[in-house]
Amino acid sequence: MADNKENKPKKGQINIELDEKVAEGTYSNLAIINHSVSEFVVDFVSIMPGTPKSKVKSRIILTPQHAKRLLKALGENIIRFEKAHGEIKDYEQPPIPLNFGPTGQA
Repeated sequence: MADNKENKPKKGQINIELDEKVAEGTYSNLAIINHSVSEFVVDFVSIMPGTPKSKVKSRIILTPQHAKRLLKALGENIIRFEKAHGEIKDYEQPPIPLNFGPTGQA
């Protein structure tokens, strides 16, 4: 019989599961970010050319501390990506007129 300790997370580790549907991911080419005193709300949208209406595909709500950790983690990963693959070009795009609650930035 196999030792069950192999499947148990070690102290300080978290066992995270990823189901098939979530693993497929959701494409987004626009993030709308709003915040209050206690949370950051990030809405991910997929806007297609010539389509006058788009829907929020996913909403993630973060504490300010987690939002700051996400910013740091993204920055570190972008640095690693660019070292391996070259600079990511940031092409200027005209602002997208949004009819969507309070304005945010992405």
